Amino acid sequence: MPKSRDMDATRRILTTSRIVAVLGAHPDTSKPAHFVPAYLHEQGFEVHPVNPTYTDERLWGRLPAGRLADLDTPVDVVDVFRRSEHLPGHLDDVLAMDPLPKVVWFQKGIRHDEVARQLEGRGIEVVQDACMLALHKKLGLQRGAEPDAKR
Repeated sequence: MPKSRDMDATRRILTTSRIVAVLGAHPDTSKPAHFVPAYLHEQGFEVHPVNPTYTDERLWGRLPAGRLADLDTPVDVVDVFRRSEHLPGHLDDVLAMDPLPKVVWFQKGIRHDEVARQLEGRGIEVVQDACMLALHKKLGLQRGAEPDAKR
């Protein structure tokens, strides 16, 4: 979970980003790589699944791309559901995106400081080890939520 001083940045990302590429998207509804992007889709985010294994299975109304660089639309956030040790292998794919994403978000339990440093060096904001769904709810950003006066 980001530190409180980072919550303003988290709020900004979650309220200004509308197009999300999900690296490692999965059709199994019990997996976070499915239910987190499904929640984002329900909340009005445009979700673009990316997973070379499931390019023939429609997720959130779209067929998954095989690679990030294959996406035919610019994205605001790349939401990553891949184990930390696999992140260096995805760095070139992220950097091949045109235009580059504004944010790369490593989901809860996913962290790689060197990859994050390289992404930040290219002007990409990085969030590590944090769940988009949990923070979206914590900040009271879900549709129909009452504003939280304590924030």
